[in-house]
Amino acid sequence: MFAGPLPFAPLNLEIQFCEGVTLEYTPEAGTITMFSTSWCGYCRRLKTQLDAKGIGYTEINIENVPGTAELVEQINEGNQTVPTVLFPDGSSATNPSLAEVEERLAA
Repeated sequence: MFAGPLPFAPLNLEIQFCEGVTLEYTPEAGTITMFSTSWCGYCRRLKTQLDAKGIGYTEINIENVPGTAELVEQINEGNQTVPTVLFPDGSSATNPSLAEVEERLAA
């Protein structure tokens, strides 16, 4: 479980596609951004749990959105591990439990 101050600096969550075109994935307060794939069972489980608790999220399929697989690799030290979740404070978690998501959103 996560408790206390963040042990890491917030990430730069922007992807620059070409000069002047940048996508931002940091979620609104009280919600998360979840990077996933269509075949990921852990992603489906987390989405079901989030829906049951009424926690808002934006799902981004890294196989369909250019540049997002590379962003997930950057977050996860070279691995395309999903679900990768971004929080409003700029921090991230890889395959977090529902309890961790709730705790970090409440902080």
